[in-house]
Amino acid sequence: MSDAVSPLASPFPTLPAIAGVTPRIARAGYKDWGRCDLTYVELSEGTEVAGVFTKNICCSSEVELGREQVKAGHARALIVNAGNSNAFTGYRGREAVEQIMAQVAAHLGCAPDEVFVSSTGVIGVPLPKDKAREGVARVLTEVPASWEDAARTISTTDTFPKGTTATAIVGDTKVTLSAIIKGSGMIAPNMATMLGYIFTDGAIAPAFLQELLGAATERSFNCITVDSDTSTSDTVLAFATGKAGNARIEGYDSPGADAFAAALSDVCLQLAHLVVRDGEGAQKFIEIRVTGAVSDTSARRIGLAIANSPLVKTAIAGEDANWGRVVMAVGKAGEPADRDRLAIRFGDVWVARDGLAVAGYDEAPVAAHLKGQDIRIGVDIGLGDGTATVWTCDLTHGYISINADYRS
Repeated sequence: MSDAVSPLASPFPTLPAIAGVTPRIARAGYKDWGRCDLTYVELSEGTEVAGVFTKNICCSSEVELGREQVKAGHARALIVNAGNSNAFTGYRGREAVEQIMAQVAAHLGCAPDEVFVSSTGVIGVPLPKDKAREGVARVLTEVPASWEDAARTISTTDTFPKGTTATAIVGDTKVTLSAIIKGSGMIAPNMATMLGYIFTDGAIAPAFLQELLGAATERSFNCITVDSDTSTSDTVLAFATGKAGNARIEGYDSPGADAFAAALSDVCLQLAHLVVRDGEGAQKFIEIRVTGAVSDTSARRIGLAIANSPLVKTAIAGEDANWGRVVMAVGKAGEPADRDRLAIRFGDVWVARDGLAVAGYDEAPVAAHLKGQDIRIGVDIGLGDGTATVWTCDLTHGYISINADYRS
């Protein structure tokens, strides 16, 4: 993790333990750094799983295997390697993943495909099998770790550990969710460069858990961007141990299904916002709300065109109320828009309407808003009922410095 903490950082919250979930950490030495870089989470028998993965065609073997593994819906363990993404490494990369799966499976007495593996870091370097073997052997017998230590261990360029929690009442039973995530750069749909893990003691059918996670992802992880780049390793997994003792949630007709769905969506959105708040070099968190588009899909595309514009992001970094750059981004999105119906606001102040600057527009309150850390931009297209909200951060010299030196 970086020594310089993002000014948008949040303190790591107190995350409750989840029955049937035991995290452990160790140092495999994937990079020349003096910290733990291997996380192992042991899951009780009967744990069910769902997952969403990157759509990057050049994905890692971890992602390819994970997509197949979630179809069975069962999990006994998670291994996360930090410092090496093991992507674009051919058969050697796959052999390293299969070695880890077999090693953990032998320890637990389970099938290898119940062991999920994620890796994050530099692309193009095979995961060293000797370091992985020794690191896994070490972590399997380590004392249990805290959620905060686990969150730090899965990190790469992150400047602060990220986690969140939520609860839901299912029938008469309290169900708890605790989650950690890493992500700071190479962030964009689909689904953003991140490794995220959600653990719940609730009992929920894996097919329905998959449906809920997919829906939550569309409203959270697929609505954030830092730099428009989609990683080779993106993975979000949700594990349900069933230890809370609730009646199993099979679908929306099950008691408490709506409450659990809301809790899961809340967790995903909080995690997504934490990733943006740790955007590489970020000084400002930006919310872009698009209304009046021809559809929700069109609204999101317009929002992402604005959020991914280097000119918009640098203007915000410079606290410059240059709404013309927003106009440009709307126009380049390739979505239906009418210059003479467009309206734009910064904070609560509308600065342009109907293709013109607002008469008597006073830039002072806008300038004051842009000096803050949380920036709100609103755009009304004026053509329909489509709406969307996306989140991004500003673009500063810090982003260049981090990525110019990434491999060193």
